[in-house]
This record gives sequence, structure tokens and C-alpha cells, in this order.
Amino acid sequence: MQATLEEALRALDPGGSGQCVAAGRTDSGVHAAAQVVHFDCAGPIPAARWPKALNGRLPSTIRVRAAAEVPADWHACFSACYRRYRYTIYNGRRPNLFLQPWSWHRYRLPIAEEPMRRMLELMLGEHDFAAFQLAGSRRSHSRTCLQEVQVERQGDLITAELQASGFLYGMVRLVMGQLVAVGEGRMSAEEFERRWRRGERTAVKEAAPPQGLCLLRVGYPQAVFPPPAWYDCQPRYQLGLSDPPDQP
Repeated sequence: MQATLEEALRALDPGGSGQCVAAGRTDSGVHAAAQVVHFDCAGPIPAARWPKALNGRLPSTIRVRAAAEVPADWHACFSACYRRYRYTIYNGRRPNLFLQPWSWHRYRLPIAEEPMRRMLELMLGEHDFAAFQLAGSRRSHSRTCLQEVQVERQGDLITAELQASGFLYGMVRLVMGQLVAVGEGRMSAEEFERRWRRGERTAVKEAAPPQGLCLLRVGYPQAVFPPPAWYDCQPRYQLGLSDPPDQP
């Protein structure tokens, strides 16, 4: 996405830097409903006109929803006070082609969401999350503050939301991979907690696939955009009938 956006920026503002800085790094295949970027421009285009101008040059898979002028020392990444992700799991017996691009289909075992919720609530606050960090991270340490968590079920759909001051590289996908193992009964809550608290990265092998993950929003001490432009833009899915896997 970054390279495509920067190409459009250079075409519209030849005298500018042509570079943008994002609020967070997302793995290939992960969705972003409200990614935030900043860039320096030299031309006369006012902030309110940037979305229309950029969308005219961007592919349909990338949309600019809003733009605002900010102080010179404002930074999309370092000025943020939280990031919030949502992960969607489809726990139905049969594949659903409409959900496939946006969820993780787990069909062999029924998933109990309550143990998943308890594990996430246990991790609230500032901790070392080294067990849930992929190789290649550029962070100097593995501590972060998990601020809010939420797990909800609607029929065969389970959504988990995690909000933190910042996330380690691959953290949400690794956490979700372990949580699903707990929800399916393949891992005990005690084992999950031991791996986390002892930083046993080598034991944390299963990462949830990227398509179920979405960067839901990025928060700042002072609001930059109006809520309709960026707040909770990813739709919530609903299914009329439940068709869960058989009990083992």
C-alpha cells in the first residue's frame, strides 16, 4: 500500500517529499479499516481536497476517507496513544465464500470463547510480550501496554478486539493462534500463561492467518478526523443460522 500511495503523492505534489509515514506496520494480507499516514506537501492542494485527488489515482482496494492539516511536529506513528485490532473467526461447519477473505475458518472443533476472553483479560496492563513477537522486529524491547480487550460471539462468528499502546511485530496473530488452541481445548489455560510469562517464543508456533485481522483504528490525544470518517469502519458480519462443528 505504501508504495502505491507514495506514487500517487508524487504525481499530485511533485515538489513534496513523496514519502508517507504510517501509524503502524501490517503484515501482508492484513486489512486496515483506518490506517493513518502523514506526509509533507509543497503544493497548493488544501487538506479537504486530498482524499478526492488521491482516490482518483489509487486502485479501488485503497481508499482515502479523510485528510486534515496537522502541526509540523505531529507524527502518525509516534503521536498515537493506541492502536486497535479486530480478529474475526468463523467457527462454522461448512466453508463460506463470502467470509473467506475476512476471517479464519476453524471447522474441526467448536471454540469456547469464554476461556479466550479470560486469557486476554489476564494480559491487560503493561507486560513483556516477547513470546508473541516474530523475528525481524525493529523494536528495542518487547514491553507494551494492553489497554482494552473484547471477545464476542454471534452465532458461528467470534470477534476478538485488542487495543494497546503499541503492538509487537506479529503479536496479534500469534496471540490469536494460541487463544484459538485454548478455545478448542487443545491447550490448557495454564500452558498459555506459562508460555506468555516465561517468554517461550520457540513454543509459540501457530500464528493465525492474516486475512482475519484488521487494523480497526488508531487513537490520538486530540481527535484528527471526524468519527464517521475513521471510527469502526470495518463492517460486522452476521449469519442468520448457526451450523457449528460436531462436539468431539
